[in-house]
Amino acid sequence: MHSVHKHTYFEIIFILKGKGLHNINGNTFRYEEGDVFLLGPEDFHDFEIENLTEFCFIRFNELFNKNHTAEKDSPWQQIRKALLYTSSQSRGSIVQDKAEKQKLHSLLTILEGEYENHQTQYFDMIRDSLMQGMMVILARNLLGQTRTKPVLKDSVEPVLLYVRQHIYNPAELTMEHLAEVFNYAPAYISIFFKKQTGESLKQYIIKHKIKLIEARLLYSQLSLSEIANEFGYTDESHFCKQFRKYTGSTPTEFRKMDVA
Repeated sequence: MHSVHKHTYFEIIFILKGKGLHNINGNTFRYEEGDVFLLGPEDFHDFEIENLTEFCFIRFNELFNKNHTAEKDSPWQQIRKALLYTSSQSRGSIVQDKAEKQKLHSLLTILEGEYENHQTQYFDMIRDSLMQGMMVILARNLLGQTRTKPVLKDSVEPVLLYVRQHIYNPAELTMEHLAEVFNYAPAYISIFFKKQTGESLKQYIIKHKIKLIEARLLYSQLSLSEIANEFGYTDESHFCKQFRKYTGSTPTEFRKMDVA
């Protein structure tokens, strides 16, 4: 058994061998050798292993994709949206075709080999190119699926997806608006979410936003006011106060601690 846990990053999971069950956000899927899963920040999942299983995990944050999608209408923008904002968690393994699985696993093998030379001047370029190749194949398969596996009626996954899609727009994440989108009473959607995840919807939204902000502070040169504006805060003071409440440090202190 691989215990239930959440992430603060995106994760591509390769099944190198073995079989069993993969529980993702309330949905259960069978997995076997060759399968590939994609999970996002705050998705919760666990594995029920039937046969000895070997995994390989590739982890990255949202900025990896954002840094490669500078042009608004570039093909990379479409790939980024497909991977980060399409409901992949309700589909199980993204890739079904054997040949497509082999391509991804071949790229993985090359990537693993290149890590042996990670100190060379070419490593970052090769790594990024291999990762981009994987993402194109994943996006192609995700967008090309016309039939999806059924989603449980009471699955919380659509709510999690909606939150990730609209995390930069607070007006889209009020209880009233969410209740309207999902056709629930405002009080019920909060109860439903907490029953499924163990935490309140409001807390989940704030914590997910804080995790993304932490990534901005660590991996970007954006000013505090720029980050506050990006995430829909009305002013920098409110942004700093909420960040400190949930992390124990101000954004400036958090940035300095990483440098130290």
